[in-house]
Amino acid sequence: MASIKLGKLPDRKPVKMAIMISPDLKRDLDAYALAYREAYGANEPLSDLISAMLRSFLDGDRAFLKRRQEMSQ
Repeated sequence: MASIKLGKLPDRKPVKMAIMISPDLKRDLDAYALAYREAYGANEPLSDLISAMLRSFLDGDRAFLKRRQEMSQ
């Protein structure tokens, strides 16, 4: 099993959102989806992988987490 940063996705209920991205980012996301499939043997929709990547990014941003905590007080 290949080792990639993103862990196996949990069950989730998505909210639909439309975005536009550059062609080079789309190629990289497709390549990541292939790496995910090779690592976990699951062919997940790209939209689900992007959602998990964004969650991981936000959860790892200490400055954002601190600000969010300050705003909720």
